[in-house]
Formats: sequence, structure tokens, C-alpha cells
Amino acid sequence: MVDYLVRRWIPNYENTKDSAVRSAVGRLCGVIGIFANIFLFGIKYAIGVIVNSVSIRADAINNLSDACSNIISIVSFHVSNKPADEHHPFGHERTETIASMFVGLIVGYIGIEMARESLDKILHPAALDFRYGTLVILAISILVKFWMYFYNKRLAKIYDSSLLEATALDSISDVMGTGAVLLSTILSPLIGFNLDGFMGIIVSVIILFNAYKLIKEVINSLLGEAPDSGIVNKLLQRVMENSEVLGVHDLMIHNYGPNRLFASAHVEVDSSHDIFLVHDQIDNIERQIKNEMGIELVLHMDPVRVNDPETEHYKRLVAQAIQSLRVKWSFHDFRIVTGPTHVNLVFDLVVPFSDPYTEEQIHSMLSERIKSDKPLYFVITIDHPMT
Repeated sequence: MVDYLVRRWIPNYENTKDSAVRSAVGRLCGVIGIFANIFLFGIKYAIGVIVNSVSIRADAINNLSDACSNIISIVSFHVSNKPADEHHPFGHERTETIASMFVGLIVGYIGIEMARESLDKILHPAALDFRYGTLVILAISILVKFWMYFYNKRLAKIYDSSLLEATALDSISDVMGTGAVLLSTILSPLIGFNLDGFMGIIVSVIILFNAYKLIKEVINSLLGEAPDSGIVNKLLQRVMENSEVLGVHDLMIHNYGPNRLFASAHVEVDSSHDIFLVHDQIDNIERQIKNEMGIELVLHMDPVRVNDPETEHYKRLVAQAIQSLRVKWSFHDFRIVTGPTHVNLVFDLVVPFSDPYTEEQIHSMLSERIKSDKPLYFVITIDHPMT
């Protein structure tokens, strides 16, 4: 059904990277979700009142909160589709991420309230009015939520949407929660003990756990997490395919939304080549990455000496020293400044964030392992891997 509506109502729906298409798909899913969740809220709350079940009523309230989340998602997709402006030069697509945070907070609040009401039910149990209609309604709810999970999950993958992914996660938590309520409704009359409050606690724990996972993912995204390794490897491969590029380092990728990636990197080029021709090739690489990957890339040229025996000699000494230390270091932008009394070794050293060594210790460790006829002085810039 949802596939039919996407094909029927969304022009150019196959262009999964287009912001307008993604926004339209998100709004469509939001509208479907509102109607489905209000329907489930109505039938479940009514039966919860009739049979005096706190877990069923809590499950119904959870569906009502899902409808509110759908409204937030519709607004979010609308705002995220706005073009860049002078106040937001990188666009508005992070609105989707922020909306995912609100969804997570709403889900978390519902989980806390449900746990409070369930605990009260355990301390003050009441008789549960068993009816077969309850089982039918809960089964319908599980089927509807399964359906919502699958279409949101699939469209989230197709259109790379964190908000649809959050909606799918919420739907599958509802399936588990309603399943627990259904189990309670079946078992309570059989064992002669009201499990309603206990199942409510289980449902609330499931809801809170999913809310925690969602909020954690959103916070990581907003703080700036490491980029996807697949994107990094593909970008580096494309850059290194150009014959003028001898090496790439200091790659940084910034995410401003699903289709708003910005990147910068330094590329090493032969200092003896014509600077204008090399610059033209660098421009071509930037355009290629933009066309193929949709990434706004800025490259900085680092000219290096190629086939200089003295430079290669000291570069080899540094490489051997790092290898002997058995550390996960790498270096780039290597050059030397020679004088009558000493040699300056100038380079950037990439050190993992987890390494405990201070800059002074790093200098000392390298000095102990690099021997030369002339005194050596290290001019090291400590970097950390950004990808």
C-alpha cells in the first residue's frame, strides 16, 4: 500500500537523494502513521477502560504519543527541505536529526509514565475483566505495528532517513510491548494471578531502552561522529586515481544532514610539476567527487620533493623508527631543512586518540631510535585521525 502511494503521489520518487523527494516521502509516512496510531489508540484505550487494564491503557497512550511524533516528523521534513540561506548556509537537513531527538524524548517520557502507573498497579492490584475481544484488538495492533515497522525501515534505508529509522524503531518496540500485554491478558486468567502491572513494567523497560538507543545515536550525530568508512574509502580511492596525487592526508568530513556532506583534505603533489596544470587537475577531482558522491570537497595542495636522495634517506629513518616502536602512527608532509651543523626533520605525525603519550614523550621515543651523522631536530605537528 505504501509503495503504491509513493509511486502514485510522489513525482520522481526514484531520485532518492533529492531533498524534495525525501521530504515528500517523510510527510506521506507521517500522515499514514497519524491515522494508524489514532485508530489504535481509540480501540485499545476503549478496551483498556472496559476490562480495567493499566497495561492496555498505557499501550494505547503510547500509540497516541506516536501520533504526536508523526506530527513532529511531518513538520521536520517540511523544514529540512528548505534551501540554504544566509543564516543557515549549510541547509536545514539537520532538522531531521533534531526531530529524532524529540521523538526519543517523547518515547522516554511515555516509558517513565508507564512504569509509574504499572508499579501502582502492582502495589494495588485490581480484578481484570477478561474478554476475547481484547485478544483480537491486541493482535490487530501487533499486525499494524509490524506493517508500520517494515515500511518505515525499508524507506529509511532507501532514502537514508534517520527520522524514518527512529519511527521504525518505535514501531518495533510497540510490537514487543503489545506482545507482552497480550501475553499478560492470556496468562492472567489461566494462573489466577493478575500479571497486568508486571507486564506494564516490562513494556516500559523496552520503551525506555529503545528511547535511550535512539537519543544516544542522535547525540552522537549532533556531536560529530566519525564518518562512515565506506564513504571515506571511496572518496580516498577517487582522489588517488588521479596521477598527479601522490598521497592524501588530513581528510575531514562534516555531516549537515543525509545529503549535505562537506569534506576537505590535503593532497601531496610533485613540487617540480607545473603548478597551474596540477591545480587544474585538483579542480577536476573536486568536481568529480561532487558529481559522483554529492560531497562538497575542498583540496589543499602540499608540494613535496620527489626522488631527492637526502629527503628519502631521512624519511626512511623515521618510518623505520615508527615501525620499531610497534605503534599505530603514520606521518605525512615530510621535508627536511639542512644546515652546516644539523638537520631539521619537519613532518606531521598522526597519533590515535587512545595513545597515552605526551608530545615530549613522542619526541624522546623517536630521538632514541633515529641515529644520524648530523644532529637531528624534530619539528613535529601532532595530528589525530579525523576519519
